[in-house]
This record gives sequence, structure tokens and C-alpha cells, in this order.
Amino acid sequence: MEIRQERADDYNTIFQVITEAFSHAEHSDGNEQELVNLLRATSSFIPELSLVAAEDGKIVGHILFTKITIGECIELALAPLSVLPAYQRRGIGLALIREGHRIAKQLGYDYSVVLGSPTYYPRAGYIPASLYGIEAPFEVQSEYFMAFKLQDDAPQVKGMVKYDPAFGID
Repeated sequence: MEIRQERADDYNTIFQVITEAFSHAEHSDGNEQELVNLLRATSSFIPELSLVAAEDGKIVGHILFTKITIGECIELALAPLSVLPAYQRRGIGLALIREGHRIAKQLGYDYSVVLGSPTYYPRAGYIPASLYGIEAPFEVQSEYFMAFKLQDDAPQVKGMVKYDPAFGID
């Protein structure tokens, strides 16, 4: 499996991967693929953190990290993570997360937050964001809103997450 930065000629395939990956998801608003397209046109988009996983040249997964603010700090949100259903449960999602974390760390980011499964994301090291003093800008049970500390020496952050307006969260 190869993990690499997405290219413009991957966009249509990525759209289809995301659509298919979320088509039977328990928690989905059905617009994750449109969200990725919207985020690419914002200042929150970081090209190095929009990654694809390919097997034998076929794109089977995608992950996107975009800029958020926590208080005065610029950090990251992981959203969305997509793997084609036929390729799930093979470690592709975790491999995408690990590579995204590696690149994010090199780029100097300290934290990543995610709204997601409390049985899946802890496998990648995510813990309830509230334990870091990070608050969600919406009502959610704490075990679903998680954070990962990218740098061992990351300064303490505290405050509410502010997402890019493309997310539609006030």
C-alpha cells in the first residue's frame, strides 16, 4: 500500500471513495464528500495533509486534516477519514492517521481533534479532548470528541474549537 498526498487528478476518485465509505455509516450527514471539496478552497486547507491510500494504483482511502483554532492556537481537525467498504478492517485507516500525524508533527502542529467513534479513534491514540481542556463547539458526549497530542512537548491548550465556516458550525 502506498500513502501519498492527493493530486488534482484524484479529486473525482476521492469524491467517490468518500461517498461510498459513508453510504452506510451509522453517523453521517451524507455530505462528507462535498465538505472535502469545499475545504480545498479555504485557507484552512493544507495540501500536505490531504492524503490517499492506494493499493495496486487504486485509491482505496482518503484522510483530510484542516486548520482549526483552539483559543489562540492554530491546530488541526481530522475530518473525514474514508476507506472503501471492501478495504475496511485491514489497517488502512490507521495507516492514514499515522502518516497524517507524522506529517502534521513535522509541520509543527501540536494537536489534532476528531469527532468520531470512541471505539475506533482511541486505537490511534485519541483521548477525550476535554482531558486536554479542549471543548467542542456543539453538544456531544465527551467520548465522541477526541484529541491527539502530536508533539511530546506541546504547550497546554485550552478553549473551544473553531472550525472553518465550510463545516457549517457556528
